Amino acid sequence: MKISIITATFNSERTIESCLNSVSQQTYSNIEYLIIDGGSSDNTIEKINDLAQKNSGLEIRIVSEPDKGIYDALNKGVSLATGSIIGFVHSDDFLANNDVLASVLEQFRKDMTIDGVYGDLHYIDKINNEKIIRLWKSCDFNSSLLKSGWMPAHPTLFLRKEIYAKHGQFDLSYEIAADYDFMLRVLKDKVLYFKYLPIVITKMRVGGASNMSFKNIINKSKEDYRAIKENQIGLPISVLIQKNLSKVSQFFKKK
Repeated sequence: MKISIITATFNSERTIESCLNSVSQQTYSNIEYLIIDGGSSDNTIEKINDLAQKNSGLEIRIVSEPDKGIYDALNKGVSLATGSIIGFVHSDDFLANNDVLASVLEQFRKDMTIDGVYGDLHYIDKINNEKIIRLWKSCDFNSSLLKSGWMPAHPTLFLRKEIYAKHGQFDLSYEIAADYDFMLRVLKDKVLYFKYLPIVITKMRVGGASNMSFKNIINKSKEDYRAIKENQIGLPISVLIQKNLSKVSQFFKKK
């Protein structure tokens, strides 16, 4: 079973090496690695090419051209993906250990009715990657949880390719919350079956696009509200408040 991993990059030379290494060092080998670059002007492409040369056994496809942002890049990756399972490792993130993909694929192999697998995520210090800031711990799936603001961490979500054919890709009218809108579209589908894998799948450096400034936090909340309303998930303002409040406890859960 082939898995397609997609990484969107743009001037990511400071973090891309740990991201690339976390994919190339996986014990699961049937990986198609799609790197979609937005036309970087730093040494990102050079570092990617170095990895490709050092890992001839890893199937790597590189696209570098101007795009409309991260969601446009991710959509390009999804369109190019040939694996039966699709997942993302963002350029500021890395997989938690070398067995992550093997653990994820084991779930899909054990139960062919599973449409998606997700797990937990560590927010880590931007400089000291051993320092855990927050733990985004998920739970077993229940669609009713969406009305209470619950959502798995998108970087930990792996879906069968046909889910994208059914529900479409990321809506580029969202600048920050296209991943939330996409997950609401998918997770509210009562026909689909999702499995929680209780391990840390992804480590994410703090300071991402959705939380790097107060202005971005406000814009993210506005887009979250719109996604909740358009997807008809409960009472939008209540769902949004509960979603934001749920993040507070993550600072006290680090293991």
